[in-house]
Amino acid sequence: MGLSKTERKFRIRRRIRKVSFGTEARPRLSVFRSNKEIYAQLIDDNKGVTLASASSRDKEIDAKGTKSEVATSVGKAIAEKALKLGIEAVAFDRGGNLYHGRVKSLAEGAREAGLKF
Repeated sequence: MGLSKTERKFRIRRRIRKVSFGTEARPRLSVFRSNKEIYAQLIDDNKGVTLASASSRDKEIDAKGTKSEVATSVGKAIAEKALKLGIEAVAFDRGGNLYHGRVKSLAEGAREAGLKF
């Protein structure tokens, strides 16, 4: 019997986290995707703190349109917050999700707004 969907995602997430590490100068951009919402955090793994976060539940995010369009606006919002903190480069952590759909839209939105990864 094969792995369940959640077990497979957990294994992929662990494999990504082995190589993806956030520092203060280059934090990890962690993405969490639920069925309805999408969340992004900038994490400094040395100190174990979240530097900035954005989600589709935030008031300043326009939550109208498709889920992919909302994900793009979340990516732009996290990039703007990062640039205010003086962060230009990040390590992208897709959180066990495929780089496709909403995760890809979020990444492209962050790149459009000026983040490098």
